[in-house]
Amino acid sequence: MLYLLKELSLIPQIIKDFATFAETCFENYGDRVKHWITFNEPHTVAIQGYDVGLHAPGRCSIFLNLFCHEGNSATEPYIVAHNMLLSHGTAADIYKKKYKAKQQGSLGISLDVIWFEPATNTIDDIEATQRAQDFQLGWFIEPLIFGNYPISMRNRVGERLPNFTKNDVTLVKGSLDFVGINHYTTFYAQSNGFLLRDLIGKVLNDSLADSGTLTLPFGENLKPIGDRANSIWLYIVPRGMRSLMNYIREKYGNPPIIITENGNLLKHHWFCQKHPIHDEKRIKYHEAYLESLLASIKEDGCNVKGYFVWSLLDNWEWTAGYTSRFGLYFVDYKDKLKRYPKDSVRWFKKFLTSTWSEGTGANEDLHRQTDTHTEL
Repeated sequence: MLYLLKELSLIPQIIKDFATFAETCFENYGDRVKHWITFNEPHTVAIQGYDVGLHAPGRCSIFLNLFCHEGNSATEPYIVAHNMLLSHGTAADIYKKKYKAKQQGSLGISLDVIWFEPATNTIDDIEATQRAQDFQLGWFIEPLIFGNYPISMRNRVGERLPNFTKNDVTLVKGSLDFVGINHYTTFYAQSNGFLLRDLIGKVLNDSLADSGTLTLPFGENLKPIGDRANSIWLYIVPRGMRSLMNYIREKYGNPPIIITENGNLLKHHWFCQKHPIHDEKRIKYHEAYLESLLASIKEDGCNVKGYFVWSLLDNWEWTAGYTSRFGLYFVDYKDKLKRYPKDSVRWFKKFLTSTWSEGTGANEDLHRQTDTHTEL
C-alpha cells in the first residue's frame, strides 16, 4: 500500500496518484508478480487513522478533539474509505484492460475482519451483530461485490456517506479476482441501547457510534469469549474462522478467498529468555484455526484458495512497534537482526511435509490444502 500525505487521502487526487503508482508496479514487476493486493486493511486505515487517531496520520474529533489537533471523525473515515475503494477500482480497471491478458495475474484487496457473535439471543443483539459486520466487512466488500454500501450504513450514516455515481459503480463492482481476509479473533456484539447510544453519539460522534453496537471479547459476567493471547484484542476462537468463511460464502456468492493473514502473537520482555522460541500456544492456535478452515472447505464448500501465516518474521506491528511478535522466526533486534526459528517453524515444517502425525487425523488433508497454497 502506498502511504501518502494526510491531505491527499481526503481528496479525489489520491485516486489518480494511486493509479499512477499501481501502473508503475504493473509495468515493472508484472512479469514476475502474479497476485496483486491494492490495499491492506483499509478498514483499519480509515478507523485508526481518521476516526480514533491512534494510527497515522492521527486525525480525529472524538472527545471534543482532546486526542487530535485536527480531523472530523464523523465524515473523514467515510471519505478516506470511499477514495480507497475508487483507487482500488481504478487500479483494477487498468490491470484488466492493459496487463492481465499478457501477464496472467490476479488482483484483490485484503480486508481485516473480526468475526462477531451475538452477546445474547435477543433480537436487538442479533441485529446489532449484523450491523457490526456491515460497518466492518460490508463497508468494503459490498461495493466491490454489489456496487453499493450496506443498507444499514446508508440508513444510519445518511448524507455523510459518499455516494457512488453510475460510473463509480461500473468501476468498482466486480473489480477483484479474489478477496483477501485477515482474520485473527472473534468478539461479542450487542446493541448499545438508546440511552447509551445517545451518550456515545454525543461524546464520540464518529463512525464507531454510527453502527449502534458495542463489540467486546467479554460476554455475560465478563466471561471471555476464548483464551486470550498476549494482547488485549486477540482472543483465540477457532470456530470464528469457519463461521466467517460461511458468512462470505452465503452472503457474497462464494468468491475466491485467500487468507492473507492469520496468526498469534507473543510479547518479548526484558526479563524473558534472550531468544524465546518456545511458542506452544502459537502452535495450538494454528492447528485449531487450520482445522476450522479445512472444515469450511471440505464440509461447507467455501471457496478458499490460499492461506498465509502472519508472519514469517517478527516485524513492526502498527503502533505496537517491535513489542508484538507474530513471527515464526524470532528476530533479535539488538544483535544484527539475527533470526532464530521458534518451535512453530518445526511444527509447520512437519505439517507441510506430512511427517507430523499427532492430533485429529486431519493433518494429511490439511497438508494438501496448505501445501498447494504456499506458492501463492
